[in-house]
Order: sequence, then structure tokens, then C-alpha cells
Amino acid sequence: MTLHLCLKERFPRLQAGEYFDFARHTTIGCGGTAAAWASPKDGEELALLMDFLKREHIPCCFLGAGANVLPQDGLFDGVVIRFSRMQEFQAERTAVRIGAGVTGGRLLKELEARTLAGAEFLTGIPMTVGGGAAMNAGVKEGHIGDLVESVTCAEAGRTFVLTNKECRFSEKDSIFLQERLAVVSVKLRLKKSFPEEIARRRCYFRLKRSSLPKGRSMGCVFVNPEGRSAGALIDGCGLKGASVGGARVSELHANFIINEGATSSEISALIALVKRRVYEERGILLREEIRRLP
Repeated sequence: MTLHLCLKERFPRLQAGEYFDFARHTTIGCGGTAAAWASPKDGEELALLMDFLKREHIPCCFLGAGANVLPQDGLFDGVVIRFSRMQEFQAERTAVRIGAGVTGGRLLKELEARTLAGAEFLTGIPMTVGGGAAMNAGVKEGHIGDLVESVTCAEAGRTFVLTNKECRFSEKDSIFLQERLAVVSVKLRLKKSFPEEIARRRCYFRLKRSSLPKGRSMGCVFVNPEGRSAGALIDGCGLKGASVGGARVSELHANFIINEGATSSEISALIALVKRRVYEERGILLREEIRRLP
């Protein structure tokens, strides 16, 4: 019995399928395939699924919008867990609870309709709420962790709630990445504002992102070191335009790697080259912002 049929037999109402193509579902557009994918309807089903996979020693990985991730080449003999069915959106005054599968675009539209402000810096960032919370998505003006009141998450066999402090948010990191916890929903605390002000701020962040490199990429590859720009460090080492196979460091923004027909292995090799050169010439070891899958 194939893996996805095994999942369907064990969880009759679970949406699941076989041969998940990472290249089609990630912004970088490369990588191999997974043996199966599954999309739980809620936190309870997710926790039961994770418990089953753990007991059966079946590997899994989580995938939201597919940005800021680098999948491996070849076959991943496990399950990709998607969150597209978790579309909860509840608002009470200035607090909102959002399901992990809600996209950043829908989140901002819903907030704008309710004249709730504070999350405009997320404009244009390809993300789901779950992935954005896990990776503490944001820009220098703010990160989603700044707005989080609590997060409902899942691990094998149970769901539970973490406070903001317990989430351990830091620069493009959180407890969800450190301990492989799945985000089920996020409660944000916002503030009331005028529609014109919200629209103005969204326009500002949209214009800022319009200057970023076009093409298939993961977004920024490296976290900016304290007080420094990763892109400027890479550029200072003469690495704009450097390439390995079909992977190329963008000439527009050196913290972006563009996929021009690359394999994941070629992109990984270019990342290693950039890290080595910056360390040799500047004495700074760049930390990757992207996450490797699985």
C-alpha cells in the first residue's frame, strides 16, 4: 500500500495525495518530490497525524507558502504537511485569531476592512500566517512576532497554547523552528486606525518591495549580522553575478540567489561558496535565513 493510501485508511477525512512536487510549490522552483502530502482540517487532526507519523517512524516536514525554503533534490520518502484548510479568521475589537493557512494577502485585506493597523509591514511578503509566525517574518520596521499575543500549536498527540514570550521570537527564528512544532493558529493584537493611514503604509511597503529582484528566488538568503547588511557584505566580496550551474547571485541585490534552471544542489553549493568567501574576507559567518526541507 502506498503511503498516501495508508494515510487515507488511517484518517478517512484527511485530504492526502501522492508525489508532491517541491518545484511547483516553492518560490525557488526546484527540488525533488515527496512520497505523499497531507492537509489536516484542524489542530486536532494535525496532532493525531503527527502522532501516527512519529509512531510509524515516517518522516514529515511542514510547508506553508513555500517561500524562504530550499527543498532537497531526489525523493523524500515521507509526508509534506500543508495547512491550506486551516482558514479560521475571528476578530474581536483589536484582537484577531487567524488560521495557519491564511495567506498574508488575505490577512492584510481582512485587517484593512476592519481598520486594524500594525501589520502593514507584511505587505508583499509571500507567506501564510503559520509559516510567517514560525519564521518570524518581517522587515526592519517590524516582525510578526511583535504583534503576537499567543500561538496555538501542535506536536505529536496534542495541541497547546504558547504566549509570546514562550514563542522565543528572534531574528527570523522561533521555537517552532527550533523544536519542530506546527502552528495551528495565531492570535494577534493590533490597533485601530484610519483607513487612509493603513492604505498609505501598505503603499509604502509595496513600493519598497517593488525594487527587489525578479525571478525565482527564496527571498533573502542570509540574516543581516548585527549592524551590518548581508547583501553589502556579499557585494563587497565581489560576488554579485557569481554562479554555480543555474544558480546565480543577483546583480540587483546580493542577498538573493536566482534560480535560472538550477538544481537544489547547485543552489546549496552557491550558498556555501558565498558563506566561505564572506568569512575568509570579512571574518563574518553568515547565518542562513532560509530553511532546508525536509
